[in-house]
Amino acid sequence: MAGKARNAFVAMRPPGHHAERERAMGFCFFNHAAIAARHAQTTHGAARVAIVDWDVHHGNGTQDIFWDDASVLYASVHEMPLYPGTGAASERGTQGTIVNAPLRAGDGSDEFRDAFETAILPRLDAFRPDLVVISAGFDAHWRDPLASLNLREADFAWATSRLMEAADRHAGGRIVSVLEGGYDLDALAKSTAAHVSALMEG
Repeated sequence: MAGKARNAFVAMRPPGHHAERERAMGFCFFNHAAIAARHAQTTHGAARVAIVDWDVHHGNGTQDIFWDDASVLYASVHEMPLYPGTGAASERGTQGTIVNAPLRAGDGSDEFRDAFETAILPRLDAFRPDLVVISAGFDAHWRDPLASLNLREADFAWATSRLMEAADRHAGGRIVSVLEGGYDLDALAKSTAAHVSALMEG
């Protein structure tokens, strides 16, 4: 936000997007993406922050925290039905700033990219955020044992590039990405490398 770095990737664990205001759940103790959004607003004067979540599990905690908040857009593409049972397309928040694009077990690159192109990116452009926060989970990879989507490393790099383009249009290129899930270590390493390589091209 001060212009010292164009973007950032936070390699940390445990993940955070299931944590609600007062409850830890789903391996998550603190909701890092939500904390980052609020910090950008209260400390750096960001009027609007977008959180884009591509973890295979829906970020129920992030959705809950910002359900009534017009200043934060939460957009998620995830497998459904799957833990934690939230994330239907009909869940939009009281301010219309919740965007859910659920995928079905077995879906892969085509469905993932279509969800981005048709559901998430247009809403991001309409919202015009001052900062983009990515909840970057890599458990939608085909090798991950906890879910049934079939993404490849190239899909995460593609999504990263598309979000960077949106950040260039609206947020001065500002992106902070925080690591969420990913439970096959080889898939996690390769997917993270593809994501960070794309960020470094910005």
